[in-house]
Amino acid sequence: MNNTNSEKNAKDSKYIEIQHVEMVFNTRQTSFHALRDIHLCIAKGEFVSLIGHSGCGKSTLLNLLAGLTTATSGTLLCANREIAGPSPERGMVFQNHSLLPWLSCFENIYLAVERVFGATENKAMLIERSMQALALVNLLPAEKKRPHEISGGMKQRVGIARALAIEPKVLLMDEPFGALDALSRANLQDALLDIVAKTQSTVVMVTHDVDEAVLLSDKIVMLTNGPAATIGEILDVKLPRPRQRLELANDARYAQYRSKVLEFLYQRQSHPEKSVA
Repeated sequence: MNNTNSEKNAKDSKYIEIQHVEMVFNTRQTSFHALRDIHLCIAKGEFVSLIGHSGCGKSTLLNLLAGLTTATSGTLLCANREIAGPSPERGMVFQNHSLLPWLSCFENIYLAVERVFGATENKAMLIERSMQALALVNLLPAEKKRPHEISGGMKQRVGIARALAIEPKVLLMDEPFGALDALSRANLQDALLDIVAKTQSTVVMVTHDVDEAVLLSDKIVMLTNGPAATIGEILDVKLPRPRQRLELANDARYAQYRSKVLEFLYQRQSHPEKSVA
């Protein structure tokens, strides 16, 4: 392997770098130490889940990666550039789909596309981008429907399509399926597996669902209890892709990974969930 390839592989293996990150929230009366000494490297194209009890700072860490909040100390890098605020290179999908109710599915996506690419592309190109995003999540038939006319699962698909339409380098997801029923959740998990395979996206997702984490992830980052939470363990999930839900149900390796996460959460980190994530 030549030096150029070695350098590229080294960069790709540290596509996202979190170094010595601390997060303290200060108010007039008190301060809350949310995260301490967070170190994490995420490879390009890797799917990483953040899991832990409520109050362990999962969403806080995701917001730091999104640039929605600024770390008290430490450094966060994406593609060797410091994360200093929100950017189209990091698309965000929330538990609440956050769609504008007066716009159609297409228009919700088009609005984001126009904001990012409007200065450099004509209208036909913007429309094509928006339609391609709808096609990616299999929602072309719902193009003209408004949010109140579609199911919760379909709304989340539109949210994912909107995030992907701006071609982010990283897709950040904060419990995107948490509010859905079990069947809709399973269907969207399967859809996300297909989407990530097609786009080769780098994904960081917050979840409380152990099975979801094992099914989707290349790496599961387990956080200790808050306050002053840190990374307690990182589990590499070496299950081959593409992954099929029914096949994995009888896979001994899947059961082992699941048991390791459960053991961390409910034996080594067990406590009543009193605080807010």
